[in-house]
Amino acid sequence: MAVRIKDVAKHAGVSTATVSHVINKTRYVSHEVETKVKLAMEELDYTPNPVARSLRNKKSFIIGLIVPIKNTDNSNHFFMSIANGIESVLKNEGYHLLLSNSQENYDEEIRCIKMFNTQNIDGLIIAPIEGASYYKEGVFGDYPIVFVDRKPKSNSKYGDCIVSESVEGTCSGIKAMVDKGIKRIGYISEELSLTSVNERFQGYKQALMECGLPFDESLVLIGEISAANGYNYARTLISDHQVDGLFVANNIMGKGVVSYIRDSKVKVPEELGLIIFDDYEWTEVMDPPLSVIRQRSFELGQKSAEVMMSRIQNPQKEYREYRLPAELILRNSF
Repeated sequence: MAVRIKDVAKHAGVSTATVSHVINKTRYVSHEVETKVKLAMEELDYTPNPVARSLRNKKSFIIGLIVPIKNTDNSNHFFMSIANGIESVLKNEGYHLLLSNSQENYDEEIRCIKMFNTQNIDGLIIAPIEGASYYKEGVFGDYPIVFVDRKPKSNSKYGDCIVSESVEGTCSGIKAMVDKGIKRIGYISEELSLTSVNERFQGYKQALMECGLPFDESLVLIGEISAANGYNYARTLISDHQVDGLFVANNIMGKGVVSYIRDSKVKVPEELGLIIFDDYEWTEVMDPPLSVIRQRSFELGQKSAEVMMSRIQNPQKEYREYRLPAELILRNSF
């Protein structure tokens, strides 16, 4: 026989109304009583009916998430960590996460948004593509929006933003290299379109200025994000421009850089200092292990979900931007 809400109430020693308030968060219940009810639900293996709950509250208790993972990209680790952080908060609030992938494509992102509009979602968390300057009135549904990892160009009009402190993180990495005597530092990056990518470049220039070093455009190579470009750019900067340090603004191009260093037998850190932006497992198992700028991807997800829950409860408050530290992890590459 299926466990019913009145069975939970009896087991917890409370009324069915109290159990309902705990499940649906429709009225304040003390922490002690809430704990008793949740323990009873767990002991009886009771799962609330989401359909009935939705009808009672006129909510779906579903939050949509759109991530921009290309088929040729390995950023799935970063965005799946964000998704895990989001889900760790939502499950405690009785919400479910529905995931979709824009594949870093305009038409696909619009399709994802329209799909979520048909799902009666209670909120949308999205890592927008290309600065998201194209949004028009009516594209989004009537739900709160939280932007994660990247900001749209007119974010204040649409929702809250949760991003990494990319300027400060990059700046700390460059300054650490300079402190080790590395002065001719090349910069390799994908094209400057996303706000997160732009801020890394800003951090590079800011660090040089604060260290009293000139900004040399010839030491900056920017192009399509690929391992092949990382390889070729590293060859140009090391062979033709004699840099003694490299800052690589993403891990895909970082793999190409490392391939060139290996093929050309450049010694790290004796002949070249190296930092990769973002911390992936492969960076730690290299010989030597690579210094990186680590983003707190799980925490980005947690904060996004917390802000979303707050926004659902208080939709009228002003939109805010939240920044989480990006930290320098020193290993042995400079």
